[in-house]
Amino acid sequence: MNRREFVLSSAALMAAPAFVRAQDGLSVLILGGTGFIGPHQVEYALAQGHKVTLFNRGKRSSKFGDAVENLVGDRDPKVGEGLKALEGTRTWDIVIDNSGYIPRHVRASANLLKKRCKRYIYVSTLSVYDFESGDHFAENDPMAKPMDTEEVTGESYGALKAECDLDVQKIYGDRCTVVRPDYIVGPGDHTDRFTYWVNRVNRGGTMLGPSGPSQTASWVDVRDLSPWLIRLGEHDKPGVYNASGPSSRITREGLLWGLRAQTHKPVEFVWPSADFIREEKVGFGYMVPYKELSFGNRASIEAGLSYRPLADTAQATQSWWEAQSEERRANARGWLDPKREAELIEKLQASQA
Repeated sequence: MNRREFVLSSAALMAAPAFVRAQDGLSVLILGGTGFIGPHQVEYALAQGHKVTLFNRGKRSSKFGDAVENLVGDRDPKVGEGLKALEGTRTWDIVIDNSGYIPRHVRASANLLKKRCKRYIYVSTLSVYDFESGDHFAENDPMAKPMDTEEVTGESYGALKAECDLDVQKIYGDRCTVVRPDYIVGPGDHTDRFTYWVNRVNRGGTMLGPSGPSQTASWVDVRDLSPWLIRLGEHDKPGVYNASGPSSRITREGLLWGLRAQTHKPVEFVWPSADFIREEKVGFGYMVPYKELSFGNRASIEAGLSYRPLADTAQATQSWWEAQSEERRANARGWLDPKREAELIEKLQASQA
């Protein structure tokens, strides 16, 4: 390193803490905030000294008590008090939209807050892309076509989020940030999709793996995603980002072997074909057969998002799951019943004999 490079490097290091200090005490409004990713965002924001306001229907209590302000309403302006609690002249530095699924609802909040927030961050999804147009997607690739419905289903979800995504960009321009996450996993995941594989491997024995073991597996840990969303606001960072990890490619088989390394119990994997899964009507998480898709994540990494190792995610997820109540663990969502799994393995092995 020459003298000029040393001086520039030192100046950058000296400037960085000053920038962070200047951002202390930002006002952050989170639309949602009590589900899966919201509490992780709140926890990080409070630790940074920011003032946090949550806006939601008030059906789930916040674990943060008086540390956050709670505004009650509805994303649909036509329901109850609607967005009334957000009306007025009050301003926020950052608005994070976690709960926008219906274009009409998102347009209403985005327009209402347009002149009263510095940066609007919309949490979109990788499902916004037109999967008929290819198999690898960067942020500027074709998106799903609009659907004439407000009912959120497996079929309409991507199209509705795509319209929301584009509407926010039109309304805010460079003052919006759009993040399109992959499967969000980790402690607190109420979908139980990724948690199934972590827990199932930890139970040991012969287990039914997902179809397409050579296909890519991808995800993003909530403990990486949520703080990064706040940091994007702190740094007033515009753009559209695919939040899809890990940093390097891993297959479904690699994922399971990575989980296998976290337990001392013997585990044997049985790999079903896509046809077998379809015939037996087994469908959840990575079990569902579909064409292989991948998503460019360079922009997110360059914008400061890091993807932690699988081992960290697996251990934290299993620890969180074991800490849940017996009733919660007995009512996991969409898991393959052990008896049904044994029957499927027996049938699969018989067909391969």
